[in-house]
Amino acid sequence: MKFASISHPEKVVSFRDALFTGLAPDGGLYHPVDAPDLSGIVPTLERLPSFQEVAAESCAALLSPEMPADQARALARRALPFSPVLRRVDDRILLLELFHGPTCAFKDFGAQFLAAAMEALLPGETGRIHILVATSGDTGSAVAHAFHGRANIDVVILYPSGRVSDLQEKQLTTLGGNVHALEVQGSFDDCQRLVKEAFQDGTLRTRLRLTSANSINIGRLIPQCLYYLFAGTRREELRGAAPTICVPSGNFGNLTAGVYAWQWGLPVRRFIAATNVNDVVPLYLGSGRFDPRPSARTLSNAMDVGNPSNFERLKEIFQGSWEGMASRIEGRSVTDSRTLETIRAVYAAHGLLVDPHTAVGYAAAEDHLAQGGEEQVIVLSTAHPAKFSEIVSKATGIVPEMPERLARCLRLPKQALLMGATFRELSEFLLNSFG
Repeated sequence: MKFASISHPEKVVSFRDALFTGLAPDGGLYHPVDAPDLSGIVPTLERLPSFQEVAAESCAALLSPEMPADQARALARRALPFSPVLRRVDDRILLLELFHGPTCAFKDFGAQFLAAAMEALLPGETGRIHILVATSGDTGSAVAHAFHGRANIDVVILYPSGRVSDLQEKQLTTLGGNVHALEVQGSFDDCQRLVKEAFQDGTLRTRLRLTSANSINIGRLIPQCLYYLFAGTRREELRGAAPTICVPSGNFGNLTAGVYAWQWGLPVRRFIAATNVNDVVPLYLGSGRFDPRPSARTLSNAMDVGNPSNFERLKEIFQGSWEGMASRIEGRSVTDSRTLETIRAVYAAHGLLVDPHTAVGYAAAEDHLAQGGEEQVIVLSTAHPAKFSEIVSKATGIVPEMPERLARCLRLPKQALLMGATFRELSEFLLNSFG
């Protein structure tokens, strides 16, 4: 695969260069120059019994010849020893559980792969890599754990003060070492803006080797394609039909990864972009007008994004055509009250506890099916319910059992630097710490 900035498609770079650069020098997002064709290996993927084998064969097809096929397979197996679980809920809805990794959220797939890929490609490099990440919740904890203790890599995580759950905050602020947490007095959009300004600042780019582990980095999206390729090729579980896939969406990296997988040859009937009240993309899909606005706080906080950066990649996939995007992606938004009601109803009907982000996706899937759809809908279940224990308990009266890997971080002290939402403060921290 080759990549280029959306802003300057003529400047083509390798996967390795896109991985370590994160954001293109012109400030644009890297995007595949030519869509790879995986349709020929889909029948092979359908016969493979495990996620690890699907991931290995998919990576070999996507990353070779830049990375030898055997090396790409080994990278996938080493980075992703955990698996998604495709769980049928009823005749028409399935959950794709993506929370069985080390931090119990779907971001583990992208973060663990990115860390392993950077580690594999770093030998022979001199100097340190400085990873800059904005998080609205689970990205920060996944990146912190994936990169903690990696040689020659520093990680700086910006998160909005008071807008992540206590558990999410503990996961990203208790590791220390090469992981540095900055508690920003602002919103996620402020954090994301600061990261973009850092990448575009000449002084920082000269004195530091900056890259990103957000979904800004294309190296995060490639591994997220893998669980779509796995779920979409489980023909027996899907009863033979191409599924509709419903994706709880905030910054839209997860949905973009799914659309990539479809563009590359995975049979998918349709996508549903499920948001909370931060619904700028569903409104665009309905009207053709994209009007970013400040994000509103909701129970599904990791999706509280008012100006999703990966929308640019979605537009590029559909060559700027609103009609093309709207013909493939259906937008739906869900209120907090509906989110709580869905958590309660799913538990009452099926004995399953779901987190608020999964509940947004589940409610959107129900609304879609209520309009007469007969297809199988896969809802991406993005986080373990214990990560949002208070919300789940409020809705159901049940306190989710907490995995030990989550409970452990609650016993550790917080290590974070409080800062304002100004680029000057971020720049001073970076230069004083690493410059």
